[in-house]
Amino acid sequence: MLDKFLQMLGLRKKVKREIIVNAESLETRVAVLEEGHLEEYFIERPSEERIVGSVYKGRIQNLEDGLQAAFVDIGLKKNAFIHYWDMIPEDAARLEAEEGVQPGRNRRKKMQPGEMAKLYPPGSEIIVQVSKGAISTKGPRVTANLSIPGRYLVMMPGSKLKGVSRKVSDPEERDRLKKVLARLPIPTNLGFIIRTAGVGTRPTSFVQDLRGLLDVWQQIENGIKNSPAPALLYREPDLVERVVRDYLTEDIDRVVIDDRDTFDRTRDLTSRISRGARNKIKLYDGPTPIFEHFDAERQLNNVYRRKVWLKSGAYLYFDETEALVAVDVNTGRHKGGQTQEDSILEVNIEAAIEIARQLRLRNVGGLVVIDFIDMKSRKNQATLHHTLKEALRKDKARTNVLPVSALGLIEMTRQRMEESLRAASFSDCPYCHGRGKVLSTLSMSVRIQRRIIEVLKRNAHRGDLPLRISVNPMIMDRLRREDEQVLIDLERRCGTQLTFVSDANIHIEDFRITHGTTGELLYDASQDNN
Repeated sequence: MLDKFLQMLGLRKKVKREIIVNAESLETRVAVLEEGHLEEYFIERPSEERIVGSVYKGRIQNLEDGLQAAFVDIGLKKNAFIHYWDMIPEDAARLEAEEGVQPGRNRRKKMQPGEMAKLYPPGSEIIVQVSKGAISTKGPRVTANLSIPGRYLVMMPGSKLKGVSRKVSDPEERDRLKKVLARLPIPTNLGFIIRTAGVGTRPTSFVQDLRGLLDVWQQIENGIKNSPAPALLYREPDLVERVVRDYLTEDIDRVVIDDRDTFDRTRDLTSRISRGARNKIKLYDGPTPIFEHFDAERQLNNVYRRKVWLKSGAYLYFDETEALVAVDVNTGRHKGGQTQEDSILEVNIEAAIEIARQLRLRNVGGLVVIDFIDMKSRKNQATLHHTLKEALRKDKARTNVLPVSALGLIEMTRQRMEESLRAASFSDCPYCHGRGKVLSTLSMSVRIQRRIIEVLKRNAHRGDLPLRISVNPMIMDRLRREDEQVLIDLERRCGTQLTFVSDANIHIEDFRITHGTTGELLYDASQDNN
């Protein structure tokens, strides 16, 4: 509200915000731009089912008291995982989750062995919602605290809560929204929270949103009564509809779409919100691809890279593992400020803002460790910590940031609900198997000589044993140019004949040793590597 007032007075420049939609048969991409700068990115493919937010009627398969968790069959390949403290809906936990606050430790009461089995014995049914999709080898995580978002409201079945999101900070607006909520005809078994999108919205819009959410609940209730477990009761809408619901706010200037059918559907969806919102939907039919026209493609290519350059000449390194993301900040070509400490602070501040943006775009989560450039000043460390927290306010995922540690690191966590952009877009290299490196030619030469000696010792009872060794051309080049004398000495020492053959079909880390006369296979490195 304050930003809007300042913009009206001309004291604060309005930021141009656009949503760009590239809809294709195999993939839909959405980019949110601020002054042409890529701030949010989403991707969805029809062939890859998205289950986060979906509600299922599941069946308890087994309870693990040691893990304080249960495994639930919801009809997918892998059973879902649910913590004991998520199996019993709690109003406080719901409110904390909806308002972006991490659930309190007090609700994580440890259940005694056999205690949960009395409430949910194996084979019993439970209604759950997916809070985190399947990642790598892990199945999806679910919760019994249901939360169905609408445009302006969030519906929480089984709750009695009625409130306004804490992110609405203006006291007058909070009072108005509470009065609007109090007048809505809400059933007693449903809780509701007004979202930040409801700020400044007319009461009639809340009534329309409530009707839509009650229709969804009626659909879920019918499934609970009539569908045998496991069963899907409710599925989150597709990417385009979620973007309209969650991102098409008053500060969005326009939504540009490059597909006629998607354009028509989006116009129809937004017409239910307001005529003004409907007029923001534009069709793009230019000669160049829409992401290239808005310079989103170039910026997106940078998101896939390990090295990210900053405007000052400094750069970041992002290294992503399954459970941890490491970020390294380097000064690079940065020329510096008046003092060394000022220069370091400038780089760290710029890096903190870019890191928050990259975490959103890359959709990485779990534990994040950031190695900023060391600063001696406690004041500067506090400034850096505050800057990073402020930059993360844009992030819809929950984050928790610790102060700068004694080692100069900042440790933080980011809520992870789905696979990262890198994991969703790339598969492991079939040549290096995802390591990013292969053994050096020197290492391979040593390994080959070691195996030759092993094969000869193992077959010493067979007398003279000529060997034929097939290797990759790159290894052959090393053997011929640098290791020829070593191999001649090996041949003389072992009293045998060694013949090396180049084979382009052999992996650089593989080689085969066969009998030089009969062709009998004596050793195949590919079997060990697999």
